[in-house]
Amino acid sequence: MNRPRWRPPLRALLVALAMLPGLVGLGSASAQAQPSEREARARLDAIGSEIQALGRRLSQTREAQDEATRALRQAETALAETHARLDAIQTDRRRLSDEIETLGSAREALRAERAEQVEALNVQLDALYRLGLSPQLKLLLNQDDPARLDRLQTYLNHLARARNARLDEIARLDAQLSENRRELQARGERMDALADELATRSAELAEHMAERERLVAELDARYSDEQSRLARLNRDRSEAEQVLERVREELARLQRPPPSTAIERTRGDLPWPVQGNVTSSYRRGDGVHYNGILIEAREGTPVQAVHAGRVVFADWMRGFGNLLIIDHGDNVMTLYAHLQQFGTGVGQAVSRGDTLGTVGKSGGHTTPALYFEVRRNGDPIDPQAWIARR
Repeated sequence: MNRPRWRPPLRALLVALAMLPGLVGLGSASAQAQPSEREARARLDAIGSEIQALGRRLSQTREAQDEATRALRQAETALAETHARLDAIQTDRRRLSDEIETLGSAREALRAERAEQVEALNVQLDALYRLGLSPQLKLLLNQDDPARLDRLQTYLNHLARARNARLDEIARLDAQLSENRRELQARGERMDALADELATRSAELAEHMAERERLVAELDARYSDEQSRLARLNRDRSEAEQVLERVREELARLQRPPPSTAIERTRGDLPWPVQGNVTSSYRRGDGVHYNGILIEAREGTPVQAVHAGRVVFADWMRGFGNLLIIDHGDNVMTLYAHLQQFGTGVGQAVSRGDTLGTVGKSGGHTTPALYFEVRRNGDPIDPQAWIARR
């Protein structure tokens, strides 16, 4: 999903760039002038481009998986895309509903204003009627008082101008009402189209969910006992470790490494990525859950970034399902797995509290939960030592 590129303030840009090793044109503050805002943004954009290329390379070089796992990946990827589209449709529907309500209120205001103008015009026409059909002729024939004649002529001229102004105002209001009616019709048609698409996507969602459940059952049926299931989980963890090591190596090769975000200073004070019960603790879980914590939460609950950084991986991975990785600089990464859908993409900068996606069951998981992991120098560390106590 494409999102607008984050634009940090100039001061933050310059501080971040000053900490980047090996960037041409940056040195000690006493030796060189600080870069302009344009240069700073260009360099940060270059980092994003390099990381996007990194993500593409990782996807292209991932080891082949068995047919059932590939089918699960396709089903869960389609499911994530359908969830994302459904959310977008609902957002559009809410926006259109607000616009229709605003246009409806505007129409009522225009109708009331037009009624006032018509009433005022009727008063003016009634005044003219009382003067007779040809008031100017009567004035000319009754020239007994020239001063009175001037006053009456001035009054008639005023009435004529006021009448014309009222007519012009009514014509303007009629044009606005006509435009308002066209806009309401266009938005109504768009709402109908969204309702049709919503029904189609909802049917697709049901199909994808049924296919996913079938594939999960098929994969589980392969393992006759708990020992074989654990063997599969450990095999998934081994393959995941290889990919995560590849991520670390690729980041180390970047010409412009992600800047420091001072995450080391936040240890013990990071927010929870999602609120819920921890059902699997660090080094007490099975398979891919061994190196982090599993937080149970309602499916569709927003997952938030615990600290600023840049997304370096957002794809489906065996065991993890939809996995998103953020690099925070200083060789620290956070991992968010089993997502229902992604809310941001590779190369995008995120701030603390930004929505990364939603809680799901991807990766063949049976219960909605978020798997959260923290790594430093490629090695997993206890996430609960970094996030705040509650």
